[in-house]
Amino acid sequence: MSVRWKYQLKIGIFWGVFMTLFNLLFEMQEKPIATQLSSPHFYLRMVVFTLAGVFILGYINWKAKVKKTTA
Repeated sequence: MSVRWKYQLKIGIFWGVFMTLFNLLFEMQEKPIATQLSSPHFYLRMVVFTLAGVFILGYINWKAKVKKTTA
């Protein structure tokens, strides 16, 4: 696996987990945590956040890192 993909996975998985937990705690006032965790919507949102983090956020951060190191 290339260095780029390792970097993108590290950034994307961290961002996906962070955003999922943040949303879980933010919506705690409307629905209990146990109800949210048992919902398939929660897991779908976690997958979407993680994929967006890996492919979008990870790519943007990688480009910025490469640009910073070459400049």
